[in-house]
Amino acid sequence: MPLFLDVHNAGPGITMEDVAKAHQADLATEGEYGVDYLRYWVDEAQGKIFCLVEAPSPEVAAEVHRKAHGLVADEIFQVQEGV
Repeated sequence: MPLFLDVHNAGPGITMEDVAKAHQADLATEGEYGVDYLRYWVDEAQGKIFCLVEAPSPEVAAEVHRKAHGLVADEIFQVQEGV
């Protein structure tokens, strides 16, 4: 299944705790869509969130975010894992 990295420009004030809650909502929703949210990273100073997800398409990955918590990514990139 394709691997995607999405980028959220959440802005100032986003915290690791906020993102952890959103990630839990993703995990509770992903099974409906055949998606697997694998990891996430947060840059609190820049207000950015990065999510790594296996999904059939970027649109399906975005739909999980939309349904789970409404925080849709600003950009989604298809990536390949290197060694």
